[in-house]
Formats: sequence, structure tokens, C-alpha cells
Amino acid sequence: MADIRPKTLEASSAPVDRQHPYLGVHAINVYVRDQNASLRFYVEQLGFEVAFDAHLPSGDRWVAVAPPDGSAVLALVAPQPESRDCRLIGRFTGVILVTEDVLAKYEEWRRRGVEFLFTPRLRRVKYERLGPAAPPDAVSPVWGGVFTRFRDVDGNTFALVGFDEVNRQIEEHRRRVAEKLESERRAAQELEFARQVQARLFPQTLPPVDTLEYAGTCVQARQVGGDYHDFLDLGGGRFGLVIADISGKGMAAALLMANLQANLRSQCASAADDPERLLRSVNRLFYENTHDSAYATLFFAEYDNRIRRLRYANCGHLPVLLLRRDRSIERLEATSTVLGLFRDWEFSIAERTLCCGDTLVLYTDGITESFNAADDEFGEQRLVEALRRHQDSPPSVVIESVVEEVRQFSQLEQHDDITLIVAKCREGA
Repeated sequence: MADIRPKTLEASSAPVDRQHPYLGVHAINVYVRDQNASLRFYVEQLGFEVAFDAHLPSGDRWVAVAPPDGSAVLALVAPQPESRDCRLIGRFTGVILVTEDVLAKYEEWRRRGVEFLFTPRLRRVKYERLGPAAPPDAVSPVWGGVFTRFRDVDGNTFALVGFDEVNRQIEEHRRRVAEKLESERRAAQELEFARQVQARLFPQTLPPVDTLEYAGTCVQARQVGGDYHDFLDLGGGRFGLVIADISGKGMAAALLMANLQANLRSQCASAADDPERLLRSVNRLFYENTHDSAYATLFFAEYDNRIRRLRYANCGHLPVLLLRRDRSIERLEATSTVLGLFRDWEFSIAERTLCCGDTLVLYTDGITESFNAADDEFGEQRLVEALRRHQDSPPSVVIESVVEEVRQFSQLEQHDDITLIVAKCREGA
């Protein structure tokens, strides 16, 4: 027996203009003797779906069915015995069902026991002239096709028709749908390729640093995004840590991220021994190669492995957290404005000395600006508390724990990239 449980029908798109109120067909009444028997006929023999099956406050049962496309609803009404509505059972309903292949539907339904009044017949085509500007013999078909009639279990009669014009529209609709699906498939394929390319832009190897244990991750909100982190071997026992957040989201931000990464790595080859010159060159190239409103917040740090010195520039980025061994917190605030907005760009370099057991934490606002259902932010304080809870763990474990706490806090859809670097100062080899 077919499944006759109610299914939700897709509602027609309603206009948003309240000056033109929504109007649609709610249901067409078909009068029947036995709702259960009638329901089985429409579902099992015609392949309709159950639109409604409910008991009203009056005690009456409201049963309605719809064709597979959900375009109309037939209410199967069982009138009270001896009522005037009983006389409406077994008559022509005035309902016309349309299909693109009357003969195929006729054969299918006949095999299921549906009674037809006659075999499908061709319908004469009517023509109309195209207008006064057209040649005298120029005509256009209005309609034409095939039709038949059938009865339900109560003798109610329906028309089944196929119009040439409707069939053309169906084929055109299918063509458009196929083109849209193919376009979406190609777009998804290209986006997946872009994701793979961008994944290769993130650090693939970790330069060895005797006195620093570190790790980083980027959990993207979309397939591609604008967060960037990097680890750079600057030579001479110096090591670079970078984190950046590009303005915008999606593909545009991903392209800017690739531009920034290329600029930074290319300049490292020529100016690695001079962080000031390096950052000025990166800013100039980013400014020249992007549109006027493009910018990035960036934190660049040069760590000298020999003397445990950290020289850094915070270019409009969130404060980097330095969790000291005694559990105190230092915030490495901005030392300049964002990267890429100004050709003439001023910034300053600040310094810190790291001690064994100190932990440096670089992150983007995808962590602190994650929201929960109550619209509360995860915030910097929760991040600090999470870091203190896992202060004695290796950097990779700290990262996994913080990301998991953010996910548990904000179980909503992720709206921004989550990028995190944790570096812990240790005894040298």
C-alpha cells in the first residue's frame, strides 16, 4: 500500500508588496462517499500526495490531495447523508489535469485500474493572426493537443489533457533548469578547486625553532576565505609569525589573501633582515595591486631564537595575547593602522622578551566575535580563560581545545573564519 501520510506542499511565492495582497487557490472541493476509499484511489492509482488530513474542531475530517507538482489541492469532501451536497457526487468536477504525455499517463493509470470514458483523442488546433503588422497569412497556434476523461471511485469525472504550448513550456523550463544545474555544478567545481589552491597557501611545513614550539590552524566559514596565517624562516636564527584578516568574505577576500601572501613572501626574500623595510614594501604593493577599499589587519612578529626577543608590528589587528608563565596577560596592541589603505604608511616596531613557559596567542575575530543563541559574544575574556585552562598543554592541543570551546559556545552557523596561532617558549635544544 502506498504511503498516504501528509506531505508539506511548496507554497507559491507570495508578493512582498502589501498593496497587492497575496491571492491563490486554496482548494477545489470534490464530493465523495468514503474519504478513505477516495484517498487510496488518488494516492495509489493516480500518484497524488496527501496535502492535508486533519480533524476540524467541528469533528469533521478534512482530507485533501494534490498532484506531484503541488500546483493545486483537491479537498475530498464527504457530505452528510441526505444533504443537498450528496447530489454533487458522481458528476463532472470541472477539474482539468494537464500532462505532457496523455498517452503515457493514460496507459499508466489504466494499468492501475482507473476507468477512462474514452481513449485519448486529438484536439483541433486553433490559430490566431499575429497582428496588423504581420503578413496576412502569418498565424500562431493558440492551443492544440490530446485529451480524455476518467472517473474516480465515486464516479466523479475529470479531464486529462495535453497542450502543445504547455509541452513547449515544460521543455523550455527543463532546459533552463538543466542549464542552471550545470552552471551550479561548474561553479561548485571551480570553488572546490579554489579551496584546494588556497589550502596550499597556508603553511605546509614548520621551520624548526629551538626555543619555540608552535602550531596554527584556519577553520574557514566558507570554502574559501580571507584569513591568512604563515610561518617564515627569516634566516640568521630568526623566525616570522604572521596572521592577517582581509576585508570582505568569500572569493574576493580569498584573492586578496593570495595577493598579500605573495607580496609578503616575495619581500621576505629581499628584506628579511629589515622588518621595517619589509612591511613598507608589502603595504605599498598591497595598496597598488588592490582597489581603494581593500585592506587587511595584520600582525607580523620576528622572533630571534638566540635571545628570545620578539619584535612585532600590529597593523590594526586584534591585540595579540602574551600569556606569561605566572598566568598574567599582556596585550600586544596595535602599533599602526591597517595595511593597504594608504600609500604613505607609518608604523612602529615594539619589542617583548619571551621567557620559558610564556605563550603567545595570535587570533582573528572569528573566535572572539562568535555568537551564541542568546546573541552573546565569545569575547576575549572567554578566550583568556580557555587559554589558562590549557596553558600546560602543547600548542596543537591548545588550538584544538579553544576551537572546540568556540564551537560548543556558538552552535549556530559559522559566519567568519576562525584562525589561531599558539607559540610557546621552551628551553633550547
